[in-house]
Amino acid sequence: MSLDADLLADRRRLRRRLTLWRALAILSVFGALAVLAGLRSDQVLPGAAHVLRLPVSGFISEDRRVIEALEEAAKNASVRALIVAIDSPGGTMAGGEALHAALRRFAERKPVVAVMGATAASAGYMAALPAQRVFARESTVTGSIGVLLQSFEVSELLERAGIRPQVFASGPLKDQPSLFRPLTEEGRAAMDRVIQDLHAQFVGMVAAGRHMDADRARSLADGRVFTGRQALEAGLVDAIGGEREARSWLAAERQVPETLPIRDVRTRGTAERLLSSATETVMKSLFSEWLGVDAPRALWQPSR
Repeated sequence: MSLDADLLADRRRLRRRLTLWRALAILSVFGALAVLAGLRSDQVLPGAAHVLRLPVSGFISEDRRVIEALEEAAKNASVRALIVAIDSPGGTMAGGEALHAALRRFAERKPVVAVMGATAASAGYMAALPAQRVFARESTVTGSIGVLLQSFEVSELLERAGIRPQVFASGPLKDQPSLFRPLTEEGRAAMDRVIQDLHAQFVGMVAAGRHMDADRARSLADGRVFTGRQALEAGLVDAIGGEREARSWLAAERQVPETLPIRDVRTRGTAERLLSSATETVMKSLFSEWLGVDAPRALWQPSR
């Protein structure tokens, strides 16, 4: 009996060791593949002329590393132009504003083209505005020029549960909006002033970026989305196409050869990018709302 027990214990230890080594082997393979993918995507000799590509995807928030990378690229003589590849439903107003400003500064020194993918709405559309040429697919969903500030209140639910929250605020608007009481008329007016000011900022970016009359820009800024074809007709984009058409335009209008290699802006490691793409939207859209008041957002929400 003791011999059988010892054999069983040895076998279990051996299985655990094999499982550990197999897991390490799999991780090593994935790590090697990630390194090779990174090397392949950056096959540009140091100092060689190239076109930079900035992928803008997922939820847009202020990213200091992206802004710094754009600042450095604008001063780098080997960077001939920038392609902004957008596939994003939007993000925070502050994040969109920061990216817009960085791209505008870059465009003052070098050519910038924007290429819209499946979605380039709200702050995603804002990112395209500094470009000298904006391309969209016919089926791209873009526009959604507007600002959203939302919260919720659970006062009736708390009352049914016999819970009476106590709130101490320095002024009548400090707790507006609040989870624990309905929005007052004064609070609603204050929130509306914030929204209208942010909306005016967005409209100003559209008017300046698209060389459009302010009234015309305002008429398009009611939050609706457009297909790529509709956006072209409305003057929100310049042409139908993708990266190939963008390269052709750069060659014809800005003398940037189509033969130049493209290099992506890299500010994060592979593991960080994977983790960010998996958790960023959840953290921004769920946790912020659960805690009460979300940041003002230029974000397209199809459910609305």
